[in-house]
Amino acid sequence: MTVLRLARSELKRMTGGLLPKLTILALTMVPLLYGAVYLYANWDPYGNLDQIDAALVVEDAGATASDGTGLQAGTKVADSLVEGNVFHWIPVSSGQEADAGVSSGKYAFALKIPEDFSAHLVSPGSFDSASQAMLNVTTNDANNYLLSTIVDKLTTSVHSTVAADVGEETANQLLTGFGTIHTQMVKAADGAGQVADGVAALRDGTATLHEGTTGLASGADELYAGQLKLRDGANQLTDGAGQLSSGLSVLKDKTATLPSDTQTLAAGAAQVAAGNAQLNTKVQDVAAQLEAADQGLRTRVVESNNRLIASGVLTQAQADSILADFDAVAASNPVTAAKAKVQTDAAQIQQLADGSEAVSVGAAQLAAATPALKEAIGQASGGADQLHTGAAALATGEQAAVDGAAALDQGAHKVDDGAAQLEQGAGTAADGSRTLADEIGKGAGQVPNPDDEQKSNLSRVIADPVAVSNVSQAKAGSYGAGLAPFFLTLALWIGVFMLVQAMRPLTQRALASNAGSWKIALGGWLPFFAVSVVQATLLTLVVNLALGLHAAHPVLMWLFMLAAAMAFSAIIQGIVALLGSPGKLVVLILLVLQLVSSGGTFPWQTTPQPLHVVHEILPMGYVVTGMRHLIYGADLSMILPTVLGLLGYTALGLAMSTLAVRKGKFWTLKTLQPEIAV
Repeated sequence: MTVLRLARSELKRMTGGLLPKLTILALTMVPLLYGAVYLYANWDPYGNLDQIDAALVVEDAGATASDGTGLQAGTKVADSLVEGNVFHWIPVSSGQEADAGVSSGKYAFALKIPEDFSAHLVSPGSFDSASQAMLNVTTNDANNYLLSTIVDKLTTSVHSTVAADVGEETANQLLTGFGTIHTQMVKAADGAGQVADGVAALRDGTATLHEGTTGLASGADELYAGQLKLRDGANQLTDGAGQLSSGLSVLKDKTATLPSDTQTLAAGAAQVAAGNAQLNTKVQDVAAQLEAADQGLRTRVVESNNRLIASGVLTQAQADSILADFDAVAASNPVTAAKAKVQTDAAQIQQLADGSEAVSVGAAQLAAATPALKEAIGQASGGADQLHTGAAALATGEQAAVDGAAALDQGAHKVDDGAAQLEQGAGTAADGSRTLADEIGKGAGQVPNPDDEQKSNLSRVIADPVAVSNVSQAKAGSYGAGLAPFFLTLALWIGVFMLVQAMRPLTQRALASNAGSWKIALGGWLPFFAVSVVQATLLTLVVNLALGLHAAHPVLMWLFMLAAAMAFSAIIQGIVALLGSPGKLVVLILLVLQLVSSGGTFPWQTTPQPLHVVHEILPMGYVVTGMRHLIYGADLSMILPTVLGLLGYTALGLAMSTLAVRKGKFWTLKTLQPEIAV
């Protein structure tokens, strides 16, 4: 008995009458009922969300933005939702009505935009009152559990869109503020630069002023030294006048013996004339020195003014004013008074010198005119007293002049020190102002100053800084296409599982024959494989042509499904052949284990750890992965290893069937009367 004859005999038995034929036809259609119908029902559920009634409540009162523009964000969001037509939005007047509708099932869910929605959106314009805007969503899992997840995605999208729009506007205002700050800082830098230039000019002027005050201090030193000399000369004049007065007094006392001392008087008169001439010379020298000192100081002031005018520190009017003030001070200065007194005394001394000369000339006549000479000596004694008194007054005036010159010298040095400090301070101020201008300029360069295009681009980036670039190496295209690999694989397993309800894994006639065990096992499996091939072919045609799956590799997908049908039919036929009726329960258990471990819906890595072992052992997970690669157009390098694995599962199933044949050749009481039959 050959393998094909064994397979053909089983197929004839199943197609021998009308009812068996209908049975085979029904079993062939099982994968279509499970796989194709389920995929048809769930092919594009997201495309029909507009059939779901959703309550939309808009209570937003609007708000005014920081730039004075009005904002009606709630109305804008509502209009965009209605225009998007994702759900069938039904406007509702109040939140209570919407909540009641969700509770009763009238509305699938409710989206409520509160009264302060716009006000919260514009609140980031104030640092003190910034707050988040809220979108209130009311769902009810009693209406549909998955709907809550869909609504969460919708509200997240609305939140992101509104946040990006508002954030872009806020960022634009912020960047505009940066531009204003930049402009003002540039102006401040320019102003600071002008101040620095002015302070630098002030520093140069103070340097020139310091040079002038240094010269003034030097002139004051020279004036003070000259006044000291004048004072010493006046003191000498006082001493000489005192000696003259004393001599004339003695002369007056001795006039009684004047006739006898005529020759002596003549000699003394000559000496007096010489002394008076010398005194006159000294007094005239003191007067000349005073006049030279006075003119020298005024000349230095004029020269200092000319230098300051030449350097631009003083104007001609200011220089004239300083000279006038100097002349006014000089006119009332004790030195000037002393100079006038010396000049007056010098005239008197000149007269004295002339008189002494006359005395010397008339000494010869004195003897003859003793009474007259005596009277003249008395007059000379009085004049000497007056000279002594005037000389003492001159010495006192010169001391006052020395004190004034000392005060002038001290003041000039103070002015010079102040000018030095002013020059140093002006230098520090110039350096500081220049540093300030440079730092403000650097700061202005660091403050952003974007143009309109840059502000627009930066505003978009700040409002939505993270963008996701999705690169889909293989895309399902629809919800149904995403489920297709799992349900097509599951339909193949269920289709073969249903075959064992009507077809025999092994026939008693074959077991009673002398054919080899492997032939009987192979002959028992081929009918299952033949029907599963038809199931897989019909399922492939329907999902590709009728449902529009549009697999990337339709022919390879069909061949891969045939390989899966081969492995599934061998495993299921082998288990049922080896275990009998309990084997059907084992097949059902394997179905359940593969449902939860194959990764058909969620990734299999998210399942509990024990199910990972199941995924690695059982074939359905590998078939689901291979179907995805063939349907979506992904990398095909794993298809050949998967097919080899399916051949291995087929060999395992045939090995179990061969073992069942060996056991079936030996009859026992359980064979004749099994404990359970399903």
